[in-house]
Amino acid sequence: DLIYGAISGMTESLDDPYTTFMEPSDAKRFRENVSGDFEGVGMEIGLREGQLQVISPLDGTPADKAGFKPGDLILKVNGSSTQGFTTEQAVERIRGPKGSTVTLTVAREGWEEAKPIEVERATIEVPSMDWEMKEDNIAYIELKHFTENLSASFRKAALEISKKEVDGIVLDLRNNPGGYLSVAQDIGGWFLEKNEVIAIEDFGDDRDDKKYKSKGPGTFSDLPVVVLVNQGSASASEILSGALRDQRGIKLIGKKSFGKGSVQKLSRLEGDSSLKVTVAKWLTPKGNLIADKGLEPNIKVEMTEEDYKNQEDPQLEKALEVINNLINN
Repeated sequence: DLIYGAISGMTESLDDPYTTFMEPSDAKRFRENVSGDFEGVGMEIGLREGQLQVISPLDGTPADKAGFKPGDLILKVNGSSTQGFTTEQAVERIRGPKGSTVTLTVAREGWEEAKPIEVERATIEVPSMDWEMKEDNIAYIELKHFTENLSASFRKAALEISKKEVDGIVLDLRNNPGGYLSVAQDIGGWFLEKNEVIAIEDFGDDRDDKKYKSKGPGTFSDLPVVVLVNQGSASASEILSGALRDQRGIKLIGKKSFGKGSVQKLSRLEGDSSLKVTVAKWLTPKGNLIADKGLEPNIKVEMTEEDYKNQEDPQLEKALEVINNLINN
């Protein structure tokens, strides 16, 4: 306990919410998260200015059904303040066996006061993507999380899409909290020519930057594309969005992204504990910093409480309008 406490104290002294020490139980949960299967409420959370907030609820999960929204502040977990929590500490308290419940006290923009929301935990299988054909030969592709299995799922979908008559693509990265860089690099390769830069890893000081490039196949590199983003788009989502914007001038539609653009190195330690340390920052191909800034959309479109209630999607409607204009012009 003393050693774990000392290591945690050292990482906290760096004042970086993404540099954390994970005890064995926390490390296990982290591995479950990136593999895509765990028991909990089903939402990605993070720290913004020291405050715990929802990055995005996952579709169809208890958190989604309970009405959580990107940007919600989590003030308490089962009555205990989250002040000073690391993300991992919060996850430890929010997750639990399926069938059990957890009460989260939430503050939301537009609410006069915080409200407690009780959620029943379940087994969460993180979906990687969905796609469908829309009218006017538009392929709508929704990427939900950059988990280990997304590259294979996307390849299968891309091969199916390429056999159809497709005039344009709407790529939806809203509420996608990110994941593996290598997966974002794989997906980017379908939209960019081979060897185009997807992201730059900036180590600071006098160290050389590292560039991550497209490996192809570039199947969709000539098709008109627009990308949907919002405040729940983070990390790998922002890397892919920034690459498509910088390299092809692809328009981003929606709201400003989260701004999680730091690179973590994960080391497994003795006893199955882990240390996750920020070692660099991500830059878009044109050298723009993502961390704490996020990506500003080219076309801003709000989603109101009324839109959510009526299951309307003005952001997607705008994206379809823009892609049709690109096709017809």
